[in-house]
Amino acid sequence: MDVQIEPSWKQHLAPEFEKPYFVKLTNFVRQEYRTTTCYPPGKLIFNAFNLCPYDKAKVVIIGQDPYHGPGQAHGLCFSVNDGVPFPPSLQNIFKEIQTDLGTPVPQSGNLTRWAEQGVLLLNATLTVRAHQAGSHQRQGWEEFTDAAIKALAEGREHLVFILWGSYAQKKGAFIDRSRHLVLASAHPSPLSAFHGFFGNRHFSLANAYLEQHGETPINW
Repeated sequence: MDVQIEPSWKQHLAPEFEKPYFVKLTNFVRQEYRTTTCYPPGKLIFNAFNLCPYDKAKVVIIGQDPYHGPGQAHGLCFSVNDGVPFPPSLQNIFKEIQTDLGTPVPQSGNLTRWAEQGVLLLNATLTVRAHQAGSHQRQGWEEFTDAAIKALAEGREHLVFILWGSYAQKKGAFIDRSRHLVLASAHPSPLSAFHGFFGNRHFSLANAYLEQHGETPINW
């Protein structure tokens, strides 16, 4: 795994690349990609960082694990490549945006357009084995993505952190609520969407906060 990561992130995360856990993680990921089918494609592992440089980030959405079906994952949480059917959580995200902002559901589930506007779409674990959810958890990725969240939470002001579900909420528990807006609710998966995800209005709340702090809102 060559760390082809956007320069500003490379600078902020430089200490991580030298740590024993990251060396071990790199060896694990290389071996997995060599011997079995893994997602996303190797060159897209750091796609979330590459599309949303450190200084351009305005909103952070935390996911858990990449999609593990063929052609779905491309390194952005909740997002799928053009032409791929929307997974249920993404369907529910688009439904909530439609209710909240009146924006029609798009034709494509590719969220690159969000990333390019400053939305860091960060999974806690950046790789996965085909058809095996959670197969690359607890190998070091969580520590690396914690460091990225910490770098933003401590080095920037007035960001919006969106935490859906208990996993993301635990991961973002340390974020200083007096410096940033933290929006938390149930997860958009069909199992929990009706228990507090629908109606959370996170998209309009995020935009209102960004505008209040002189930032351009996100075109969701």
